[in-house]
Amino acid sequence: MSRNKIIPALDVQSRSDLDSLIFELKGEATIVKIGMELYYTYGNEILHRLKNEGFNIFLDLKMHDIPNTVHNAAKTLAKNGVDILNVHASGGVEMMKAALEGFQTENDKGILIGVTQLTSTSSEIMNNELLIPGTINDVVLKYAELTKKAGLHGIVCSAHEVKTVKENLGTDFQCITPGIRPIGVDNNDQKRVMTPAEAINIGSDYLVIGRAITKATSPKEAFKNILKEIENE
Repeated sequence: MSRNKIIPALDVQSRSDLDSLIFELKGEATIVKIGMELYYTYGNEILHRLKNEGFNIFLDLKMHDIPNTVHNAAKTLAKNGVDILNVHASGGVEMMKAALEGFQTENDKGILIGVTQLTSTSSEIMNNELLIPGTINDVVLKYAELTKKAGLHGIVCSAHEVKTVKENLGTDFQCITPGIRPIGVDNNDQKRVMTPAEAINIGSDYLVIGRAITKATSPKEAFKNILKEIENE
C-alpha cells in the first residue's frame, strides 16, 4: 500500500505544532519519523503518545558509539515502542551487530538500518572535509555492504544511490530515502534530492518527507497529494 511508504518527518518542537500534525496525519500516515529535535524535547513521552495515536515510529537518532553502548540503547528504545531505528554504518560491523542484537531482544519484528552518507553531504565535503576518497556511490555501496554483513535490514541513503544498492545487494535489502522533494518544493539544505514518484520508481522502499508535508498549509492535503503523485505513476 503506497501510504505505508511515506514517512512524514515530525521535525518540530512546540506542543501546538505537534498536536496539529498528529491531528492532520492521523488516519493518513501509518509511520512517522521522530528525529533528534523532537525526541530531545519530549523524550520517551512522545514515543508513547504516538504509539497510542496508532502510528508506527521511525526514530532517527543515528546512533554511533561503542558496541555495548548502542546495544543497550537500542534495547531500551525497542522497549519504548520504536519500530524502525538507525545507526551510523561508519561505526563498523561489530557496533551494528550489537545494536541489532539489543534491538531485537525487545522487538524481533523491528527494522534496524544503517546511515551511509547524509543527503546534505556532497562529494566535495566527503572527499575534502571528511577525507573519505571515492564517489558518493562508491562509499554508500561500501557502507551498505557492511550493513548487510552485520545483518541489518537496510540503509538510509539518497534515492540516487538506490539503484546501485539494489543491483548489488538485492531487492529485499531496504532503502529508506530522505531528500524527497515534490515538484515545486524548494530543496533547502538537501544536495541529493528526487521527487516521490521518481524515488519509488527507482526502488526506494520508504520516503522520508519533512517540510513538504509538515510546513504545508494543510499537511493532510500535502500527504494526499504526494500519495496521488506516487499512485498515478
